[in-house]
Parts: sequence; C-alpha cells; structure tokens
Amino acid sequence: MLIDAHCHLDVAEFDTDRDAVIAAAQAVGVCRFIVPGTVRARWHHVLALGERHDVSVCLGLHPYFIGQHQPEDLEALEALVNQQLAGAHSAQPVAIGECGIDGRFSDSLDDQWRYFDEQLHIAKRCQLPVVVHCVKANDKVSKRLRQQALPEAGLIHAFAGSYEQAVKFLDLGYVLGLGGAVTYERAQKLRRVVAKLPDDGFVLETDSPDMPLNGYQGQRNEPARVALVAQEVARLRGQPLDTVAALSSANAAQVFKLAI
Repeated sequence: MLIDAHCHLDVAEFDTDRDAVIAAAQAVGVCRFIVPGTVRARWHHVLALGERHDVSVCLGLHPYFIGQHQPEDLEALEALVNQQLAGAHSAQPVAIGECGIDGRFSDSLDDQWRYFDEQLHIAKRCQLPVVVHCVKANDKVSKRLRQQALPEAGLIHAFAGSYEQAVKFLDLGYVLGLGGAVTYERAQKLRRVVAKLPDDGFVLETDSPDMPLNGYQGQRNEPARVALVAQEVARLRGQPLDTVAALSSANAAQVFKLAI
C-alpha cells in the first residue's frame, strides 16, 4: 500500500486521461493521493477531485505563482477552508498548502514571505498542518516554522537539503517529502540524508506532473511512479520495500489524519 503524498492531479496535463492515470497508480498499489492547491482559480478543481474517496486535498497559495495572487485570496482561502470543514463535504481539506518560499525568485521574496506567514496563521487558526514548498530557503523556513509553532506541523515537500537542515524540520514535528530527486545518482547529499532519516521522518511523493524520475526526463510524471521512488528509498535505507511503503503510508496518515 502506497500513498502519493503530493501530486497535482487537478492540472490540465491530466484532463484527457486522469481516470486512467489514477487507475495505473492503483494497479501498482497506490491507495490514496494528496492533491494540494496552488492558486485560487484552481481551488474548485482541487475540491472536485476531493469528492473521490481515494483523494485528499489541501488548499493554498503557491509561491511560484506569486504574480497571480491577490491579498483578498488569503481571506477567501480561510473562508473556503472553514466552509468545507464545517459542512458535510467529502472534500474536507487536510492541510493548508502548497505554501512556502522559493528562493530562486529573489525579486518576489517579500511578497512570498507575506503570503507564507498569513497561510501559517490560517493553518494555526484552522488547526490544520501545512504543506511547505521550500527551495533554497531551508534555514529561514525552519526558523519561521519554529517561531510560529504550528500545533499540527506538516510536510516539507520535495526536501533537498542537508541532514542538519532535515533534523531542524524533524525536531519541529515535520516530515520530509521524498520524490524523484532521490533517483538521481548525482543527488548524493540527498541520498545520504534519505539513508539516515528516522522511520517516522518521511513520506513518498511524485509532484506529478513535475519532478520526473531518472530515466523519465522530459516526460509527464505520474503518481504510479511513486512505486519507483519507494524502491529507491528502500535500497538507500537498506529496508524491505514493503517496510518503506508501510512506513511512508503510516507517516502520511499521521500528518494528514487519514483513515487508511
């Protein structure tokens, strides 16, 4: 049993064959998909997917799309999350996100931090974990998360830092998302981190349709390939594949309060 803890199944790249993509993932043992939100205009697509019994959703404002966000989107985000949580909806958000900081875009960092901080506050008020996008900002983000002290912690998506940076997140109660990057031989620092993580410190993810695995460069990534991520993580950790699958699924269930 596997959970893809981070996949963007709502995007247009899957519009022509979404059901087939999900079926292919299920055929290799993927039982649940966590789909994060990125921009306000797509929240309804995410929520529609969340009506499926095997999809859990998050709502948020992604730093990559900072130019599309408006200040009123933050108020709309909290209102929608509270509405979904209070109603008899299947698509009840399990986290706030994808939110965070992308250090590659230095010209928008001030705005990124404002949106990130506000979403952390929303998560705290709504008693939800966060799904954190963190690129070239591990130290600053871990410091901010320590200051905010969210009661539900969350997931550091696509972690790619050092072991010391990993420990900072783990000590705060966060789990680290491991995806396609671990399959590249050149990612030696990350692969050493994977080998040393505690059993309760990671989940598996694909970030589909992005972050292709080694050997699939240039192709659309798909949730079925989380099984290949699991194989590589098991090899790096010297653990049986079934053990890694069970651990990662249990960790995702713990973070997102899933019944599996």
